[in-house]
Amino acid sequence: MHAAPARPTAPAKRPRGRPRKTVDERDDGNRRRALIVGAARLFRRKGFDGTSTRDIAAAAGMQSGSPFYHFRSKQALLFAVMEEGMRHAVERQREAIAAAGMEQLPPPEQLRLLVRHHFQVLLGPGSDFIPVMLYEARSVSPRQRTSLAQLQGEYEQAWIPVLEALHAAGRLQADVKLARLLIFGALNWSVQWFDRRKGATLDELTAAALALFIGERA
Repeated sequence: MHAAPARPTAPAKRPRGRPRKTVDERDDGNRRRALIVGAARLFRRKGFDGTSTRDIAAAAGMQSGSPFYHFRSKQALLFAVMEEGMRHAVERQREAIAAAGMEQLPPPEQLRLLVRHHFQVLLGPGSDFIPVMLYEARSVSPRQRTSLAQLQGEYEQAWIPVLEALHAAGRLQADVKLARLLIFGALNWSVQWFDRRKGATLDELTAAALALFIGERA
């Protein structure tokens, strides 16, 4: 008798979705994040020019040449710090607006929410990213500044209808565009003088800002 022909082996099923990352790949992402966080802290404290790649590597627990595996240059790392900080600020503001149901609030309370969140971004835990973007913008390329400006515009877009509503109600006396620039200038400067160990709370800062901008009492 002839042996029955062997049945063809069915091809192994390929797992659905993206392949799982290896331990090294996951660790690679963690190392990149550690570099960004460490660099942000150093750039804020020592300035971009005063910080070396050796300093950054040491802060992340790496060898001196390791940052160049993740970033082409110190300048590329600076841009990553700024971009991640701005993207994170946009996302956190969007979440804060949604959680508070901001559209249902009166305009003064909408402004209070935005100002309080902005102080959190500037002065709260993990707040090194945005101050670096504010004061080291000259150290990135024009193209990178354009990319950051787009993110900044996305962040500030949420403020414009609030300021327009306050202006229409007579609560904001200045031109809306100029008021926006002045408000952000005043708020952002707080990174230069605020000391959470000695100064007011963020809620107290917010109340003072609302009193200054629109005469709103707590």
